[in-house]
Amino acid sequence: MSFTARPSGLDRIDSLTLPAMPSKEFSAQRLDVQAFAEEGGRLSGQRPLSAFERIVAEAEGRGGERLVTWQASGELRNPRHVHPEVWVTLQAEAVLPLTCQRCLAPVDVLVSVDRAFRFVADEAQAAAQDDASEEDLLALSRSFDLFELLEDEVLMDLPLVPRHETCPEPLPVPATDPVEEVESPRPHPFAVLQGLKSAGADPGGKAGGKSDKGRQGGSKG
Repeated sequence: MSFTARPSGLDRIDSLTLPAMPSKEFSAQRLDVQAFAEEGGRLSGQRPLSAFERIVAEAEGRGGERLVTWQASGELRNPRHVHPEVWVTLQAEAVLPLTCQRCLAPVDVLVSVDRAFRFVADEAQAAAQDDASEEDLLALSRSFDLFELLEDEVLMDLPLVPRHETCPEPLPVPATDPVEEVESPRPHPFAVLQGLKSAGADPGGKAGGKSDKGRQGGSKG
């Protein structure tokens, strides 16, 4: 007689695909930066402009319902090094209703952020390395506010003088011409004197008829 071996319980367990361990959940407003980088974490979403007080101030209260689209990713560089580098990349995009400095009407300005930040142990280390480093350095935190950083970067990307490429309405003409009229040059004093002399001449070209008559009368006597 022949027997067919049945698979043991262990064999059945080995053949199963075990469920993946759930990744750690992260909060953008209280981000554990070290863990976020170690996990290669990713966060993304949309947030209304009204949630960013300083951006709303720049927009003069307009467009609070508009959305900022953002995403962030963590990375641990040189993981086998004694001190691996902790990096977070932040990207964001929004259309902000600013004020045109030429016509003073609202103008939509596209703002785009794409920055990478290296995190170091503390504020003192960040300050010590800042001058010699070309990287953007920040201090590690277990409750880092990613939205505050996002707002900082959006504000830094705003144009100094927002304006339309072509203003929608003709620019108003000022009531008075700001350009001063060119004053006519004052006549030279000697020219005035010459004009007075010319005005005293008679049509025949003789000056002063009385003096000529006196001279003529004297010759007759």
